[in-house]
Amino acid sequence: MIYEVTIAERTYRVELAPSESGWSCKVDNRDLPLDVIATQDGVFSLLLNGQSYEVRQETNGTEANIVVGRERFAAVVRDPRSLRSRQRTGASEHGVKKIIAPMPGKVVRLLAPVGTTVEAGQPVIVIEAMKMQNELKAPKTGMVKKIAVAEGAAVDAGQSLAEVE
Repeated sequence: MIYEVTIAERTYRVELAPSESGWSCKVDNRDLPLDVIATQDGVFSLLLNGQSYEVRQETNGTEANIVVGRERFAAVVRDPRSLRSRQRTGASEHGVKKIIAPMPGKVVRLLAPVGTTVEAGQPVIVIEAMKMQNELKAPKTGMVKKIAVAEGAAVDAGQSLAEVE
């Protein structure tokens, strides 16, 4: 398994593979002698160069942290082969990103009018489909450049509803 791990704005290429003694690990093509045991959900006991660490994974909304002992690190883990990961990395790119209707429905509310500054993952538009309301979120941090629909409008799946720049 190959992952891209970003910690403190630095990205590492991490390769994990099962081995006879557990797992082998390479970070940026360097072997890392590592022994890991999952002690409970989201908590791992890690033995690295003879030193033991407790590592916890914390997720709060859109933010993910790795806690080693008493130190907390913001971390992003991506599988470069995954479509979802490739889309997520694109969220920080420059330029305009569109908010697309994932299904046919009706626009119930516009939460962020044109000119509003939004954070990635912040709700911008609410649509109703099959009596369920769905928040469509900003694909990146930026400013709402265009709203292409009005409240009460019917929308089709795949229709562009708004743009964030």
